[in-house]
Amino acid sequence: MHDPIAFLHDLTWETLPETVRAQVPLHLLDLFGIGAAGMRTNMSRIIRDHAYEDFGGEMPLLYDGRGASPLGAALAAGITIDSIDGHDGFNPSKGHIGAPMIPAALYAAHEAGATGRDFLTAVVVGYEIGARAAIAQHATAPDYHTSGSWGAVAAAAVASRIMQLSPHQTRHALGIAEYHGPRSQMMRCIDHPTMVKDGAGWGSMAGISAARLAAKGFTGAPALIVEEVTEPWADLGTRWYMLEQYFKPYPVCRWAQPPIEAALALQRAHNIAAADITKIEVETFHESIRLATSHPKRGDEAQYSTSFPTAVALVHGDVRPEHLVDAALSDPEVLRLSAAMIMRESDHANDAFPLRRFARATLTLADGTTHQSDWHEPRWDATALPSPAEIRSKFHAYADPVLGRDRATALETAIDALPETGLAPLTDQLFRPINS
Repeated sequence: MHDPIAFLHDLTWETLPETVRAQVPLHLLDLFGIGAAGMRTNMSRIIRDHAYEDFGGEMPLLYDGRGASPLGAALAAGITIDSIDGHDGFNPSKGHIGAPMIPAALYAAHEAGATGRDFLTAVVVGYEIGARAAIAQHATAPDYHTSGSWGAVAAAAVASRIMQLSPHQTRHALGIAEYHGPRSQMMRCIDHPTMVKDGAGWGSMAGISAARLAAKGFTGAPALIVEEVTEPWADLGTRWYMLEQYFKPYPVCRWAQPPIEAALALQRAHNIAAADITKIEVETFHESIRLATSHPKRGDEAQYSTSFPTAVALVHGDVRPEHLVDAALSDPEVLRLSAAMIMRESDHANDAFPLRRFARATLTLADGTTHQSDWHEPRWDATALPSPAEIRSKFHAYADPVLGRDRATALETAIDALPETGLAPLTDQLFRPINS
């Protein structure tokens, strides 16, 4: 099936491969668990206040309870999820489909009273449309744009399906979303990390807005990356990009994760104490080296650093959200190791990027001993996905400290039961304020 508009409207839950049906709840767990952790960030607090104060309405904000318009709610949810850089991603796009798309699907489904299967099927549509829109845009645009740019098209697709727009209206929704999606420059935020990050919330807002405008007769077709770049769409309905997303074991930019794995592998293999390390040398690809902040002052800077989270991993044996905020940013041992990292570009790593992300580390110890690792890639890539148990464990590690174990378990149960229920059990958990 090559026609994206026919695909997004005609797909049914029952006709999906079982492997795809089994994967959807895991992505929802991952995104909503990260969203829960994101509630503790200043980034989330500011955007939720903004949505409540400036986007009037009664659509409940994620984990907040206050109301906003569907546009404002999608904006706030996308940015809350993106405030913790631990959500799923797609190597060919160098970005993330779920963070801009799932908020649009959630709020469109809640407003429409969709069934659980309707919502789940829309999420699959979003991953399939989003992956191909991303590939098409990266093949035609000279600049590297944030996920919110093509994520807006994915968000418009899921909203158009759930709202049951006509094919004509859907075509215009995709065109409006592509035209108004945030074509923000990703490397600008890599070089100067701030709260603007990956454009997820703006893409979600642009996409759901596009579908609502198209329903009223607003025009915007064509979406060039859907209608004029045909190659990525040829296998739509036969190749399932839903199954080719990666997950993140650490809440930092994916580009920083190969050096983390390389350094940890050396430390574990040789039983090296962090205090004994005097120098860290990393060979990797250009984009990872651009994550150059060694002494971050804020969480968003720490998430877009290579040296700092690698140092965190060597000191703590892991990288978790609490290692990247507040007093943890001033940990003297982490800062010492972060400053001790030297990074060099590698032709081997550059040639493989973006489909594969390589890094090799060398640790120099106080006694002059050096240890060099093999080439390492991030864990939990699409070629070696985490088990469902590992994803569920990650969900609870992120959600339990914020929601409490009982509520997190109720949320997990609601996601698992979606094929047999409406959305109410899920939204009961997602829309209540925390500590209520």
